[in-house]
Amino acid sequence: MKPNEPGAPSPDHPDPTQDNSAPAIPNNIEVLLHAARILLGYGRHLIETVRQRAAAPGFNAIAACFGTENLSTIIAHLNRGILRALALERVLLARAATGRDIDFIERRIRAPEPEPAPQSAASEQPTTRKHAARPSRPPAWNDPELFMPTLQDLERQISRRPIGRTIQDICLDLAVVPGFCHSQFWNELFDLMTWFGGSVGRLMHQKTRRARAFADEQGRKRDSNWDWLRLNRDELRQVLGFFIGEPPVNPFNPAAAIATAPP
Repeated sequence: MKPNEPGAPSPDHPDPTQDNSAPAIPNNIEVLLHAARILLGYGRHLIETVRQRAAAPGFNAIAACFGTENLSTIIAHLNRGILRALALERVLLARAATGRDIDFIERRIRAPEPEPAPQSAASEQPTTRKHAARPSRPPAWNDPELFMPTLQDLERQISRRPIGRTIQDICLDLAVVPGFCHSQFWNELFDLMTWFGGSVGRLMHQKTRRARAFADEQGRKRDSNWDWLRLNRDELRQVLGFFIGEPPVNPFNPAAAIATAPP
């Protein structure tokens, strides 16, 4: 993976504050940080504008990605997504400080199960398999309206899981879908989830499930607007005001561009 290299500073205007002794960030971590900061900037932008957006035409295109137009549910997911992105940034920076990169995760290919051996009539008795009980978190853990993890909770979780899984979870919380992303940035997310233990398939499955849930919700309303189903890519960009991966622009104040990453 080779992220774009920043342009070299002009020799006529040297930067006196540059610390040449600072250790270089390992390559994979640099790419992961780039994605995490874009997602963080998008989440912050959306939570600042979501109430204005909810009163504007086209909001259903965004709400469908969350599976509901209920603002309290959307805001809860946005808050958790922002916390996840912050926690991921902190974990990545801590790892970079050690000088160690994050390795790719080799994807497992499940071998086909062998065909069962033929059994004699005497041995054809049903067998019961005992499965060990798996510890699980309480259901509230997965519902940010019922339980909002702390930044420290999420840092511990991220440290125990593949980084690609965290990218996947951030995309789910912020309702990031291909149609709202700049193609280059979506390709970056796709690669990061694929190479670092996430699942694009699970993300797209949840996208489909949410779209169905939103359609069911709208089907119970007499005055529902179904335009969100027919919007093309250019129209989706107009709804959001930009593609994710570009600097967020408030469509209610287009002159003000919001930075996607800290200086």
